[in-house]
Amino acid sequence: MSAATSAIPSIRRATKDDLMAVEALLREQSLPTDGVAALFDVDAAQFVLALNGPEIIGVAGVEVCGAFGLLRSVAVRRDWQHHGVGRQLVAHVLTEGETRGVAALYLLTTTAEPYFLRFGFTRIDRSDVPDAVAGTVEFTSACPASATVMHRLLVGSA
Repeated sequence: MSAATSAIPSIRRATKDDLMAVEALLREQSLPTDGVAALFDVDAAQFVLALNGPEIIGVAGVEVCGAFGLLRSVAVRRDWQHHGVGRQLVAHVLTEGETRGVAALYLLTTTAEPYFLRFGFTRIDRSDVPDAVAGTVEFTSACPASATVMHRLLVGSA
């Protein structure tokens, strides 16, 4: 069944058993896998998966950094791109962050700034990123220093 004719994917939290599939999807989309295995070891549920039946077709992760979150590893399988899967994943992690009391989400991107602007993220300077987020593998080594830094305050945060 093709993506165009399939039902809306379901969303579930990742488990440790999903690590290899998540890393493969990230590599397919040329996204860094640095630090992903360590996050899975701590709490695989920091990642949510979009599924078409048993197949993983998308992933989004939120690395918890104290009162903040780092949105990372948003990827959708090529044959499912442009079908709303990424939008569904990002909306899910935004809602979940608000529910959990996360003050703001941060992200790094080299290609998707216009996409994240649609979700209310704004571009900021690296120096404005809280230390807890700036100290993550994503910020210190996985993404290039030239990556765009963005953030979004969540509902209920000041």
